Amino acid sequence: MAIKRIMVCLDGSKNSLKGLDTAVSIAEQTGSTLVCVYVITTFGAFTAVHTPKISEGGWPDEARGIIEKARKIVGQKPVKFEGIVIAGKSAGYDLTSFANNPANKIDHIVVGARGTGFPKELFFGSTSTFILHKAKAPVTVVK
Repeated sequence: MAIKRIMVCLDGSKNSLKGLDTAVSIAEQTGSTLVCVYVITTFGAFTAVHTPKISEGGWPDEARGIIEKARKIVGQKPVKFEGIVIAGKSAGYDLTSFANNPANKIDHIVVGARGTGFPKELFFGSTSTFILHKAKAPVTVVK
């Protein structure tokens, strides 16, 4: 299967930027477009079904800063870039819902793992683990 669109999950952490670096390498080799996605997890339950895209004019400063930082990193390479901010309630679920939506045409997912460890994962879950198990597209987890 040809990789045309790679979704990169961004949260501003150094590990998500490591994931971005890996995704850039994959995109350079495959001629893919990077779809960099940031989730704002302060929305209500209705977003859990739809994971709506937020228009660029409605992005909060934090989201804009993270997407722009990614755009600068990718801008140095011959790779197409698309920045998206979605509304949601739980990052793992929202990112997976976005990736699994056929309209978004995601062929591969790259996510950076923070590696917070067993105790936190036991109570809060792990975004990268959730995506790994629930996404339909192949997933690369970068640590």
